[in-house]
Amino acid sequence: MSQIPVDFLPVRLQIPLRIEFEWRKAIMAGAISHEHFEHSKVVLTLNLDNSQPIELGAFVSAFTSLASDYRKGLENKGLDAEAKLYITEVRSGSIVADLMPVIATAFPVVAASVEQLGQAVDFVNTWADRLTKLKDGLVPEGLSKSELKTFTDAVQAVASDPNANQLLEAATFEDGKRKVKAAFKFTTSDARAIEKTIEGEFKRLEQQTEQTHERVLMYFTRSDIGNAPIEKRSGERAIISTISERDLPIMYASELAEEKIKHEIREPDENIYKKGFNVDVSVQFRGEKAIVYKVLAVHQVIDLPDE
Repeated sequence: MSQIPVDFLPVRLQIPLRIEFEWRKAIMAGAISHEHFEHSKVVLTLNLDNSQPIELGAFVSAFTSLASDYRKGLENKGLDAEAKLYITEVRSGSIVADLMPVIATAFPVVAASVEQLGQAVDFVNTWADRLTKLKDGLVPEGLSKSELKTFTDAVQAVASDPNANQLLEAATFEDGKRKVKAAFKFTTSDARAIEKTIEGEFKRLEQQTEQTHERVLMYFTRSDIGNAPIEKRSGERAIISTISERDLPIMYASELAEEKIKHEIREPDENIYKKGFNVDVSVQFRGEKAIVYKVLAVHQVIDLPDE
């Protein structure tokens, strides 16, 4: 296997998840040796076949997104989350990069081939499943905004080209021959459909909705004696355990609701943190996440039992 030419790596890029583009320095420092790469029997290959030059940021993102998802896959299996991918070859023509997984706890010894192959195949199949769902307009269950961003980064080099494709393969080298064990390919139209699905999901996650809850018990974790503008967040926070165990910012829907609570805060003989408030609230959501309580009415103030 040939190695990356020195000219290819003039600058160390500030890239998350420790993608080592300057692996030559590690070799020179004795951290890894050429034989660790040459004796590896498992490789992940990413082939970027574009009809136009690839912008550097999009090229880098293709690999960082790959590493990000690979790393999360290891975490989900209880393996070392510091696993790295090392670029060991870039060939001329279309951009083809062979990436070899290395588990940090075993570093510099490469993980056993059978284990490494299983991880590589699982990764390609999971990658394929998620991107296929996104292409079809479906958002895989449980994906966070950061994970969605990972897939946006993964497809941008292809999406920005009118006639491109990307191929990811998990392969082994047996008897000197390369054998593909799992593969997934997507095209420009696929990449653009994926971007469209993710963009729609981002908009949905940012959309604010409200739910009204009547006569729920609210207690404060932070108070403020000053008044706040109606319909604006105050400096106060409270918990309504029947809705969420997290404390959320408070705003008031009316001066009457605010004054009933402020009276309890301002009374010198009262401890607001030992008071409970029976209230009607409108819970504002961004996507599925509750972000603020708007107090509509205060029905009753009660003394909380001592713990």
